[in-house]
Amino acid sequence: MYYYIKNTLEKAERLNLSKKTYKYVAVLTSAEWLEHKDQFDMGIEMDMDLSAIHSTKAEVNYDSLTGTFSVPDRAHISAPNTRFAFALDEKGIVFIDDSGYVLKRIGNIISTKRWTLPSLERFLYDFLEQIVAQDQAILEQFDAELDSIESGILEGGIEDPSLRVSRIRSDLRDMRNHYEQLLDLSQELEENENNFFRKDHTRYFHLFSQRVSRLHDLTSTLREFSIQIRDLYQSQLDVKQNRIMALLTIISSIFMPLTLIAGWYGMNFKYMPELEYKAAYPITIIVSVLIVVVSLIFFKKKKWL
Repeated sequence: MYYYIKNTLEKAERLNLSKKTYKYVAVLTSAEWLEHKDQFDMGIEMDMDLSAIHSTKAEVNYDSLTGTFSVPDRAHISAPNTRFAFALDEKGIVFIDDSGYVLKRIGNIISTKRWTLPSLERFLYDFLEQIVAQDQAILEQFDAELDSIESGILEGGIEDPSLRVSRIRSDLRDMRNHYEQLLDLSQELEENENNFFRKDHTRYFHLFSQRVSRLHDLTSTLREFSIQIRDLYQSQLDVKQNRIMALLTIISSIFMPLTLIAGWYGMNFKYMPELEYKAAYPITIIVSVLIVVVSLIFFKKKKWL
């Protein structure tokens, strides 16, 4: 698929690179790139094993700028990333993508963007914005979910959230790494080492860097929040265990004198005079009850119950 950058992206059947009136955007599969790469005259040999891409980055060459994208699936961040490559020079940009991801992003740009001052830099800015367009809402959902988990822990009405919090923390780590790579990419574009971009248009890359930096900071904050929630749950668990141990200790303390009485009179020695008293049994009951009551009053005053 070929497009010219005009007031919007205008689809073209083929590119006429001899005329430099408009910058272009090309979206090719790996096989198409191998077949048509010579027509773009970028003088590069790109490795087209898209499955081997592991990061988002840009590399400056003598007469071109090449790079790769590894984009997490926002619906399932832990799923395998979408991978594609690109090559650009002062005439335009070529995407090499077998997934269809780039065409979807370009479709969104065509349906939503109209440019007063069309340029390659503005297209790249809008394309990069498409990648992070939903991220603020996604991070806010994580924030709301973590708030809900924290409230549930404090109210004691939630089961062990460790697994879910761990998954959120893992997703946030992946997103943070993605933002760091996007920052490196946008800074490389802003550096404009080969002078492919107009200097007054490199501000677009600076604006994108600022946005990604804010997303990165929010992601780091949420990840720290998830760690605090894990610690909060562990502390609440420790408090519950301490309460249980305290209760068991109090029960043991109450029944220790009763156990002593039972053990003492359970010996049944011949010359134990209490065994002959008619009131011995009710007296033992009364004494046992008094021990329990006095113990409970004592523990209440000490606020151990």
